[in-house]
Amino acid sequence: MHVLCPVTSPPLLETRGLTKIYGGKTVLAGVDLVVERGETVVVLGGSGSGKSTLARLLVGLERPTGGHILVAGRDLVGLPEDELARERQRFAMVFQKYALLDSLTVYENVAFPLRERRMSEREIRERVMRQLDALGVADAAKKLPAELSGGMAKRVGIARAMVMDPEILVYDEPTSGLDPVTSRVVDELIDEVRERFCVTSLVITHDMATAWGIADRVVLLDGGRIAIDGPPDVVLASDDPRIRPFADSSGVDPKRLGHRKQRSSPAEVRARWEQRRPAPELRERRSLADVLFSRA
Repeated sequence: MHVLCPVTSPPLLETRGLTKIYGGKTVLAGVDLVVERGETVVVLGGSGSGKSTLARLLVGLERPTGGHILVAGRDLVGLPEDELARERQRFAMVFQKYALLDSLTVYENVAFPLRERRMSEREIRERVMRQLDALGVADAAKKLPAELSGGMAKRVGIARAMVMDPEILVYDEPTSGLDPVTSRVVDELIDEVRERFCVTSLVITHDMATAWGIADRVVLLDGGRIAIDGPPDVVLASDDPRIRPFADSSGVDPKRLGHRKQRSSPAEVRARWEQRRPAPELRERRSLADVLFSRA
């Protein structure tokens, strides 16, 4: 029997009227999105729909033209740079092409974001190797990115994101360019990371099979706005013509998809996160990863 946490108020992540304009062209035109802790929300959209722009705004790679981004009720828009930097540490992004630095080993790639913090080499090594071990690539620590398979590179990219102990993990087109078999392996990896680290996930994709396999909710961006938002079985079985192109491009008929595998609910993930997170007085000194692994 699972002990479930009620949905907290305010939500972990919320956007209100989020807009982005490039050179007079409106890419996002007032996006209102709510993501509760523990959810995996899949954002579908065609080229130019604004889904990758949404991801970049959330993780702080770009600034919005207008609107608000709230994390646990705190508006990030307009914060001073030092406060914004602290809040942005709650996010991490797994890039489409992994964004690994070719001249650095796997170990150094994962350690790279930690170098900006005041950590001893011993602490950096402990955290890097812990993440690599958790994702099954510790034996590749001394390899260069060119020596990795696609699947290993994806795991290293996730390890680099998770080494910062984020609460919200954003995936940008994680299955783009992959064959169907490898794509489903990546889907399983996204679920594995959610289960192990209790992260909240936002997955930007055009892959209908991914949306069916891992989403708690599916959001469709169309014309810079959210056109559809709902559970995957409802959204993907819809006759809405805006959904059909994604089914066709993925080679998937939403009405003939098989049963979804058993997954933890968002409430169950929230409950585990609440049980494992550091006490308030320890959060500045002890990372969430330290707590998770000490109790594993």
